[in-house]
Amino acid sequence: PQLQELLLSGNRLRALPGGLLPSAGPAAPFPLLSRLDAADNEVEELGADIAALPALKSLDVANNQLRELPAALADCPRLKEANFRGNQLRDKRLEKMVNGCQTKAILEYLRAGGRGKGKAEGAREEVRKKKREKQQKKDSGDGEQDEVEEASKLLVKILHVSENPAPLVVKVSPGVKDVRAFIVCCVLKGVNLKPGNALKRFLSMQTKLHEDICEKRTVATIATHDLQLVKAPLTYDVQPPDELKIVPLGRKEIKAKDLLRQLQLEAEEQRKQKKRQNVSGLHKYLQLLDGKDNYPCLLDAEGAVISFPPITNSEKTKIRKETQDLFLEVTSDTSLQICKDVMDTLILKIAELNRSTLENKDGSGSDMESNALCGPGSSNLPLVVEQVRVVDTDGNLKVLYPSKTDLATVSSLLTVIR
Repeated sequence: PQLQELLLSGNRLRALPGGLLPSAGPAAPFPLLSRLDAADNEVEELGADIAALPALKSLDVANNQLRELPAALADCPRLKEANFRGNQLRDKRLEKMVNGCQTKAILEYLRAGGRGKGKAEGAREEVRKKKREKQQKKDSGDGEQDEVEEASKLLVKILHVSENPAPLVVKVSPGVKDVRAFIVCCVLKGVNLKPGNALKRFLSMQTKLHEDICEKRTVATIATHDLQLVKAPLTYDVQPPDELKIVPLGRKEIKAKDLLRQLQLEAEEQRKQKKRQNVSGLHKYLQLLDGKDNYPCLLDAEGAVISFPPITNSEKTKIRKETQDLFLEVTSDTSLQICKDVMDTLILKIAELNRSTLENKDGSGSDMESNALCGPGSSNLPLVVEQVRVVDTDGNLKVLYPSKTDLATVSSLLTVIR
């Protein structure tokens, strides 16, 4: 019962040991087992009894003969790392996920039932359910309250590429595939950052999203730019650390290699002064670039680096109180869907901030008096989201955001005019 690690790799096992996962019995036989490594065997089935290992944190069953993954995996309370690669799974979407997604996303997919019931599909089902409930309320005479709720929702209007005389395009070079493969972008117009502490709250919101939904920038990184300072067209590329130059926020121009060294020295100094292991600010993201021969970057039409994910943006496109139109960018080395989910949430949070600003929650005075939008009903004017195309070097479309299915995850709080 004291067993904590069990290493069974490379033994031609067709099943896990019988006593490991009992089908009955109130007590788990191995309450402390945290690591189970059974890669490179011939295991054909991983039973639902896997949830009988309450302390399991790491599971490796790569290169076996599994055809299904049990939904019970999602019930393992401490499972953080799982490797299912090299199994010919019947669910092809799940097979792609195990090769490119983090364990958390895979477990969410299994928890939702799999077979197309992932996060996006679950969100769409939620939208359909709400539409049915709304129609039932109207049919039963309860529609008035529902219409009041709908009117109170935040408004976002989408400007499609076909309606935009000068749509913004981001070209992706092949080199990003092995460094930080996924990027999603859009333009957001009609933001008001002038009154009170609106800009400070905007920056705090972005920091909180990095900590929460972006999981400390390990799954995705957000970058926000003043659109008026962005010189299109843009290129998402990679450059060697000793060639990539950027003017980081609040600093002078520096090579990426030197910036990371400088941040590392600052982190060490910070540790000594505070006498603790944890560091704050940009310093805690340095390890995300460990072992990379090239660093990802977003270049403007002049070849200047305006974004260096996951570390920093450029002073060149810095957002100020006067900024009204934003260029939003989310990058990830995990999955495209994570980029879209983060972008959905980012747009929702900006819309919420914008409404509270227009409703005069940030203060009063000349800033607010000069704002003609502060009359009755003005808080429900829609923000405009312009679609941005991400294309390869030949001009073939890779991503268009927002598409018809995007923003579904936040539809309960947003009314999207498509």
